[in-house]
Amino acid sequence: QVQLVESGGGLVQPGGSLRLSCAASGSKFGFATMAWYRQAPGKARELTASIASGGTTNYADTVEGRFTISLDNGKNAVYLQMNGLKPEDTATYYCYAMTYIASIYWGQGTQVTVSS
Repeated sequence: QVQLVESGGGLVQPGGSLRLSCAASGSKFGFATMAWYRQAPGKARELTASIASGGTTNYADTVEGRFTISLDNGKNAVYLQMNGLKPEDTATYYCYAMTYIASIYWGQGTQVTVSS
């Protein structure tokens, strides 16, 4: 059974930084794509950043240049370095993983709050 466990959320002041981590287990063959989504209260869940196993990345326009997604294939872990945080980045952040047979898994979410 695949499990995704996130960590690293919290409260930070505007302009600050946080690093989210997601550790994946239970997949013998790794993942084709891993990503971070976020969902703010009253809004739909949206893609924040994704990374393919080969390293190709994709970012939402709202975080381009501030957030960096990275992958450790050996550990089946994905990270999101968030710099220059803004109040509008406040959301629950979810780890996402898709296997090579297109099975999709989600983490339980970690809260990020940007406030002074």
